[in-house]
Amino acid sequence: MRTAPRSLLLAFCLAALSAAQDEFRQIESRVTEFTLSNGMQFLVLERHKAPVASFLTYADVGSAQETKGITGLAHLFEHMAFKGTDKIGTKDYARERAALEKIEQAYAALKEEKRKGSKADPARLQQLEQAFRQAQQEAGNYVVPNEFGEAVERAGGRELNASTGADQTMYFFSLPSNQTELWFWLESERFLNPVFREFYKERDVVMEERRLMESQPVGRLLEEFLAVAYKAHPYGEPVVGHMSDLENLTMADAAAFFRKYYIPSNLVAAVVGDVDPRQIRELAQRYFGRIPSAPKPEPLRTVEPPQEAERRVTLWLRAQRTVLVGYHKPDINHPDDAVYDAIGSLLSEGRSSRLYRGLVRDRKVATQVAGFPGMPGEKYPGLFIFYALTAPGRSNQEVEKAIEEELERLVKEPVSKEELDGVKRRARAALLRQLEDNLTMAMQLARMQALTGDWRNLFRHLEKINAVTPEDIQRVAKVTFVRTNKTVGVIEPLEAR
Repeated sequence: MRTAPRSLLLAFCLAALSAAQDEFRQIESRVTEFTLSNGMQFLVLERHKAPVASFLTYADVGSAQETKGITGLAHLFEHMAFKGTDKIGTKDYARERAALEKIEQAYAALKEEKRKGSKADPARLQQLEQAFRQAQQEAGNYVVPNEFGEAVERAGGRELNASTGADQTMYFFSLPSNQTELWFWLESERFLNPVFREFYKERDVVMEERRLMESQPVGRLLEEFLAVAYKAHPYGEPVVGHMSDLENLTMADAAAFFRKYYIPSNLVAAVVGDVDPRQIRELAQRYFGRIPSAPKPEPLRTVEPPQEAERRVTLWLRAQRTVLVGYHKPDINHPDDAVYDAIGSLLSEGRSSRLYRGLVRDRKVATQVAGFPGMPGEKYPGLFIFYALTAPGRSNQEVEKAIEEELERLVKEPVSKEELDGVKRRARAALLRQLEDNLTMAMQLARMQALTGDWRNLFRHLEKINAVTPEDIQRVAKVTFVRTNKTVGVIEPLEAR
């Protein structure tokens, strides 16, 4: 096979880069942004490839905003946001409201008796539990199940979902573009007048998710690992919450959380697809403009102190050997954020990556391996984390040693131009793939707006990756991948104990 001359390859790469930059500029020129008088921000990307549009609301609140005693509430509220409002999901809201108040009264009495512990009266507990169940059944008579979701489905909607992380909660779905006003009505209603119907039923669902996580070895390892990696910051708490907290969450807790964090100044909406920005602005004012303004919540006070010693945790389970290694790194707004992303790509993207070649293909100490920044979040200083499944017959110590050797190589040897060019090509390709999907684009625009203050940083970040040098990678690796900044979590098979 004949190979193309280097000059031809260079010309091809330059042409591809120029075409990509042109497309990025075109995308930027089609984004409209505005802020309502109550503080809610909107981003609109007009694209008329198909008569559909994706809609997303990014709430700048996640598990990091929880405190001891209410862990898991951000995730539970995400579930509650689909239960409807005083107009959606009810047969008779006036009567339902009275029934919901009876539930809270019955639960408060039950909770008070349970607090007595061994001194609680068993007969009284049984009586209160029966009253609590009866109050829930009475309120259930007024519920129209899944009316919110069915309204979306009847209009031809798809991808109706939500997600909760350490930094954010996102709500999203897509609709035919001629149903745009439906999103504005539904979405504004659930953030204007939410009703926490079936709260305790949904709390049980989240508790079951907690049990499912506990049954999964990697989920258990990750929770223990983060608890060791963080001494002070809430990034060390599980998004799903602690079971004892979940068992005691109340509708009043959810209502207080909503009032504090689900305010216009803490929300960013993104609309991408076959829409008219002028109509979007008009509908935004008509529907979301109804929500009263309030000051943005106070930022977190707690700052994770510098790590000064290596930390370790070992789980003995009936499971495959697994290794987690993490190093503290700065937040998304740090000047070296692009350097960390470049390191992640270099080490972990594809079968030609250093970790795959070094641990899976050559040394054969692992069957899977990955490394990436931004765990568990990006808003505050997070972790650069490495994850590996240890190969049969090999030890976790061998895997950890192999990861360390790859990191030492980053510090001691400059990255080749060919490898760094590959990182930059992959970054461009990844951004181009994101542009193809309306919902993905909405997520990325809203994420960058909320985390960095400017959606344009989605494209500027690529420019920063293009500017990364071998010296940058060595410099960042040298200060980050050090033993005193290292946390290790492993699973060892129970039978080997």
